Amino acid sequence: MGGTLGKPKSPRQVWIPETKLEAKMVEAMQRRASQGTAMKSFNSIILKFPKIDESLRNCKAIFEKFDEDSNGAIDHEELKKCFQKLEISFTEEEIDDLFQACDINEDMGMKFNEFIVLLCLVYLLKDDPAALHSKSRMGMPKLEATFETLVDTFVFLDQNKDGYVSKNEMVQAINESGERSSGRIALKRFEEMDWDKNGMVNFKEFLFAFTGWVGIEDEEEGEATSEEVIPVVPVYDTDKRSLECSN
Repeated sequence: MGGTLGKPKSPRQVWIPETKLEAKMVEAMQRRASQGTAMKSFNSIILKFPKIDESLRNCKAIFEKFDEDSNGAIDHEELKKCFQKLEISFTEEEIDDLFQACDINEDMGMKFNEFIVLLCLVYLLKDDPAALHSKSRMGMPKLEATFETLVDTFVFLDQNKDGYVSKNEMVQAINESGERSSGRIALKRFEEMDWDKNGMVNFKEFLFAFTGWVGIEDEEEGEATSEEVIPVVPVYDTDKRSLECSN
């Protein structure tokens, strides 16, 4: 997502959001970055994966509440109706943008992992005191710590605080682990985030990759249990003090 301005060889390019929603994400993330981050290393993030996985799976009850026809996906009308019921103050255009952004498979319905991304975007975009009531009715207070960890992680990776994560920033973050193969791991993780292959990752792309890293699957693919987490993430070995990529 986004486009770049300036000559290809210019030392600092400015990345321009392609949509209003992306611009709002960037603005919100830059505002959040001004508060700093508690994350100190990529390894500290990895150690939080199990707790994050458990918390995100607890979103299932919220998902089922939104999925009124119980077909395993939330369509546009269901999303609009539930936002109205929960008194979440999004305009018609904002609801359309959110749905389009989170329906990553473009099948006119948000699966569970796509819904998690939507919830986290709502959390990021509705960070004002007036939104507390809406968050409470969505069950977000119970998820607030997890969503804050995800925001904090992105802030940590986005070292120049422009609202995007570049390949160099990802490599630098993982290189700090000191593992010999950290460069290869960083490039793999970046490729998983940069699904449109434009060289920059926004918060939405990061969230989709992160749900995969912790093991959240589509319903169509079957739901992983805590013992069956998808082994596609780097694993921190506390005995060997190294960062590895499990296969």
